[in-house]
Amino acid sequence: MKRTRHAVASACLALLGSAAARAAELPDMPWPKALRVEQASVQIDGRLDDAIWQRAPIHDSFIQLQPQDKKPARWRTTVQVVADRDALIFGIRCYDDAPEQIRAPLVRRDQVKRDQDYVVVFLDPMGQRRTAQFVRVGANGVVADGSIAAVDDVEDFAPDFDVKAAAHRLPDGYSIELRWPLSTLRYPYQGGADWRLMVGRSVPRDENVFIVSAPLTQDSLHNIAELQPIEGLGDLVQTVRERSFVELRPELTLRRHEERSAATPFMRQNDANLGLELKWRPRADWVIDATLNPDFSQVELDVPQLTGNTRFALQLTEKRPFFLESQDVTGKGQPDESGQARGLAAFYSRAITDPNWGLRATWRGAEAEGTFLSLRDKGGGRIFRSNAYETLEYLPQNLSSQVSFGRLHQQFEHWGAAGLVSIRDYGLGRHNWVLGTDFHANLSEQASMRGHVLMSSTTLGFDDEGTPLRQRAQNGSYVWLEGRHRTEDWANAFHVERLSPRFANDNGFVSQTGIQRLTAQINRRMGSQTMSLPGTSLSWPAYEFEWQLKLAQTSTLSDAQFGVPSGQVMERLVQPGVWFTSARKFEFWAHLGLDAQRARATSPLHQPRTVNLGFILNPSSWFSLFSIDYEFGQRLDVEADRLGRGQMLTVDGNFRFNLPARMALEWNQHLGWSDVRGPQHQRSLQEWLGQSLAVLHFTAQDSLRLILQQRGLSRVADASLEADRRHGSTQSLVYQHRDGLSSAFSVGYTHTRRQPGEAVQKEWFAKYSTVFGR
Repeated sequence: MKRTRHAVASACLALLGSAAARAAELPDMPWPKALRVEQASVQIDGRLDDAIWQRAPIHDSFIQLQPQDKKPARWRTTVQVVADRDALIFGIRCYDDAPEQIRAPLVRRDQVKRDQDYVVVFLDPMGQRRTAQFVRVGANGVVADGSIAAVDDVEDFAPDFDVKAAAHRLPDGYSIELRWPLSTLRYPYQGGADWRLMVGRSVPRDENVFIVSAPLTQDSLHNIAELQPIEGLGDLVQTVRERSFVELRPELTLRRHEERSAATPFMRQNDANLGLELKWRPRADWVIDATLNPDFSQVELDVPQLTGNTRFALQLTEKRPFFLESQDVTGKGQPDESGQARGLAAFYSRAITDPNWGLRATWRGAEAEGTFLSLRDKGGGRIFRSNAYETLEYLPQNLSSQVSFGRLHQQFEHWGAAGLVSIRDYGLGRHNWVLGTDFHANLSEQASMRGHVLMSSTTLGFDDEGTPLRQRAQNGSYVWLEGRHRTEDWANAFHVERLSPRFANDNGFVSQTGIQRLTAQINRRMGSQTMSLPGTSLSWPAYEFEWQLKLAQTSTLSDAQFGVPSGQVMERLVQPGVWFTSARKFEFWAHLGLDAQRARATSPLHQPRTVNLGFILNPSSWFSLFSIDYEFGQRLDVEADRLGRGQMLTVDGNFRFNLPARMALEWNQHLGWSDVRGPQHQRSLQEWLGQSLAVLHFTAQDSLRLILQQRGLSRVADASLEADRRHGSTQSLVYQHRDGLSSAFSVGYTHTRRQPGEAVQKEWFAKYSTVFGR
């Protein structure tokens, strides 16, 4: 016991010493200060020539974060903040000694990436560095916005805020003006902490530099760990917390739909849909959202994913505005690199297809927050019922349901906990209920933990033909735990999860049940290195270098319904590798797969051996992204239950071209290929996909978007499997005029063809929406 006490004391002293050493390495960075006025007279044109900018305090303390941290900022950047009764207004001046190298292409909203010059403002009106809203503004005024949560440290570009921004090019750089309305901020009515701020700047030269206005380092646990309080706001928070904001958004959609196939006659349908969305902020801590008869058809197609060699469903990104309000309060999860759910994911809004109406209330207090929503979904959508080896997907027609979800989260000093309820009621005694709790804790400046426990009860079942029926209640549970540890030398994470066989969450995303899994990701951070090619004089800098090791084992729980025994190892991963970054935001990785996989309960445990290589590169201003992810070796053909030589390749390329008359062309290309060879070395299974997305920008508000998309799968018949060949293609052409978030008009045409079956769908549509109020 005495030895244990000494060990604990030594560990605490080491942590304190590490924090003190880290603080000593960083310069003193003063807090930003705002100029408080009753009403600011600022024309948002990016020029910083209004008289008020002569009075606003200047903040110019920046430090480099990437590619190497703790370095003085090479490019001078100044930030000024003006606060009036309606908005925070930012004036940002970016000095550049090579202004001809500034990258400022016209791109779509939310496509302002690290291959471009931009500034970003992170704002935390809660003041607790748990969540933040952010807005990026490119050097030509294009906006990308969203939110970030400390628990997963992932920038989510789905939310959109009604900000107004402009940029102005100068002989020695550029300047930005950003007006951020207070009506878009979410903060407590009373007892809240000081609003916090961090400004960043991207300079995509050879080194792809990123500088920040706060003492953030790469060994920080998350990217909003060092947001600084804003001084000088005075009574602003108190004066606007009582103010009510109302926004009405009517939307009219006209659609003509035609469909035919070899098995069904020609069908034509004309629709006119009038919908309405309401957003009401009665006071600072409450937001009420309502939608009536919304048109939730997707304006932009989902990027296709390789799915032919897996039996599990893949997660898709949410794009519909009604579900994007305060997503962090729902405790949402994120898909991992394979498209599977990671994190809580207790509410997966893509499970809702076509609601008649919806109502949502969200509240934020100083130490607690909560949300509740209810919708009437008239569309059946996709309903998942899974087991250890596959996701069973049902597409019931005309199965309407009442969707309800609520979550209340309480925050304590270094940890927080929440309770949640999720209900999907299909009527006639058929339902899915989920109750649970989730928690998170900061164990130190370098370590954190989070997890959840969910319990489900389900009476909605399906017969062999997929017809919905009422069944005896089936109960299940889902336990998940994650730990993260990050220092200057290490970046480690572990996951433990257990999903019982009959767990289901029809308002969430559950692609696999009846398993228990343990995962560890161990990364040894070596700092900056000089890389060289053996036998040559070729060398290059590696700004970050890591030795990596991923370990995972998934085993089954007993499931008599599907004939799955208990304790059967279905997957074991041993994947050592290396990762580093270099100039032009070059990122390279190489991993060896010494794995074991089982295709089904009656199968042997195969031992595929693979090599995974990949890189990401920003080659130039016009060729902004080139990435390749390539895996080859002995791969498991899941359906055939055998190993064979195979490969999987994903290629992405982004191109930006400036055209005459200040127009621009944005072209994104996505390609995928996968195959596995059979016993005679013939290609027994292959899958391919591609998406070309081209956007012609006439102005910052007007664009013409073309999407060409195709995918196919081919399997050669053998003794155990029949031949299978599927192919589909989609073409979509859309013109859009968009004035920020206040109004949008789009008109377009989509043509889809699928084989076998010779199914053809054509759709013409026009959509207009506008905003009243504020």
